[in-house]
Amino acid sequence: MAKRHILICGERGVGKSTLIRRLLDECTLRVGGFTTVREKTADERGFYPIYLHPAAKERSCGEENLIGRCDSRESVRFTEVFDTLGVECLRDSEAEVLLMDELGFLENDAEEFKAAVLCALAGDTPVIAAVKAKCTPFLDAVRASEKASVVHIDADNRDALFDELLPIVRAWRD
Repeated sequence: MAKRHILICGERGVGKSTLIRRLLDECTLRVGGFTTVREKTADERGFYPIYLHPAAKERSCGEENLIGRCDSRESVRFTEVFDTLGVECLRDSEAEVLLMDELGFLENDAEEFKAAVLCALAGDTPVIAAVKAKCTPFLDAVRASEKASVVHIDADNRDALFDELLPIVRAWRD
């Protein structure tokens, strides 16, 4: 059986989310799951707020979807948002494809969320995910998913990956 899920792994800023957006623009299926957005402006401590949003809903930023704050060396995490809103996004019963943009280190202590991610990756609803290029037990387990194709993106291959992955995304309709 062909691998059903796509995990796009790479460093920050190489185009993981852009590639996913391009692929989903070619997809006619209903997208569920989540996106994360890092604010461009730091707070008074130099930390950048990061928010989790349901994939198919209008975006707003508030305490209810704030998953963490980080700078280049440390982070403050809000595990309960992953374990409530994050899990809810992954259990979208109407989703025909699940978006996970992105999986990283902020969810390290969010046990319910991590279990929901791994459950989705064991399931049959197609998943497309951006995965940080970090080694943690959770991210290692994500990349080890038997139903997932792991592709590594960088500045040199990101355009070619679109052509490589598009047939997989189109096959999700079948």
